[in-house]
Amino acid sequence: MDFFVGQAIHNSDNQSKRKTWLWISVIFNISLLGFFKYYNFFVNSWVDFISILGYDLKSTWTLQIILPVGISFYTFQTMSYSLDIYYKRLSPTKDFIAFATFVSFFPQLVAGPIERASNLLSQITAKRVFNYVQCTEGLKLILWGLFKKVVIADSIAPIVDDIFANYHSYPASTLILGVSLFSFQVYGDFSGYSDIAIGTAKLFGIELMSNFKFPVFSRNVAEYWQRWHVSLSTWFRHYVYIPLGGSRVSKLKSVRNIIIIFLVSGFWHGANWTFIAWGALHAVLYIPVFLMGRNRIYMNNVVAENNWFPSVKEIIQIMITFSLVTFSRVFFRSESISDAFGFIKQCYTNFSYESYHHPLGYRMIDYYILLGIFVWYEFRIRRDERAPFKFKSKYVRFLVYALVILAMLLFYDDNVDRSFIYFQF
Repeated sequence: MDFFVGQAIHNSDNQSKRKTWLWISVIFNISLLGFFKYYNFFVNSWVDFISILGYDLKSTWTLQIILPVGISFYTFQTMSYSLDIYYKRLSPTKDFIAFATFVSFFPQLVAGPIERASNLLSQITAKRVFNYVQCTEGLKLILWGLFKKVVIADSIAPIVDDIFANYHSYPASTLILGVSLFSFQVYGDFSGYSDIAIGTAKLFGIELMSNFKFPVFSRNVAEYWQRWHVSLSTWFRHYVYIPLGGSRVSKLKSVRNIIIIFLVSGFWHGANWTFIAWGALHAVLYIPVFLMGRNRIYMNNVVAENNWFPSVKEIIQIMITFSLVTFSRVFFRSESISDAFGFIKQCYTNFSYESYHHPLGYRMIDYYILLGIFVWYEFRIRRDERAPFKFKSKYVRFLVYALVILAMLLFYDDNVDRSFIYFQF
């Protein structure tokens, strides 16, 4: 659809016709996404609303359909093609095979990064030759991505699942532990997938955009969104926030635009009120930073750039930001709004400390040590998000390779569900 729409937009001299073709593309893509992902959500929400008014309505309108894998990602990717042509940032391709490859490029098809045609399509149509350095860089990223998935995310998953499934039985200390571990789980899971996708693309001579830039060490919520799921945040900034006026309009309208972006971002993640609440909460956290003019102050520098350890001020900023973002993940992880508020309520009504002992007998000290080493490696040693093993000595490199592979063998568990979290989106 967008292949032909792009040609029509490019060939139209009349601005009104160009806009009409663009709206055809947007409506078509959003309709597909809305039908497969949100149809049942709207039907069930309507039934719930009617029941609040006192009517017992049994819906027979819901559909038993399977959500197409990766639909949220490739829908936005194809829309970016038409949008870039409309804004004259890109000329349409006449090669349908190249366009189809751009839409369905398998490494990042399921969970991103969400690529723009100006970056990916141009590489697909260009002649590529084998590059040894690029290939080895890709293999290193794949190895590190597997480590983050298998050793970090998958080993934490049973603990997080147990705590969230039985939150009403645990004290506040355990619940705080559970949601904190979920922050590391979702980071290891999603950034691990992105590393694998970027690394796999390198094997084909394709350079995908970085999707994570060490968000764990963000000093405010604005910096967090400059470092977390970069491809999605930049997509919303270029195609929604800026067309709405961005920050060039009045403060009130800018705040309106921020609210819209975060609500849409939450809704993009899933057909559940928990994601909308998660997006709304991030809007609430972001707006004060924006109003104080501190939303861009960390764009071009990193934590402790020239020091071995963050300053006291940076440590406090990182801890506050991590706590706020982690609190929002209560909504992201919970099955329903009532579960999310029940989780939060349990933290306040059962505010006590107990050492957590997993029913399967997992030793928590192992995970604390593991996460400590992982965070230190990411923060102090791995300073380049595209180079996980940047050591001058080949002996050190091979030692690290051996330790990473050994860790994956030790922490591998056949009983853990190994699906990626973002596959559901």
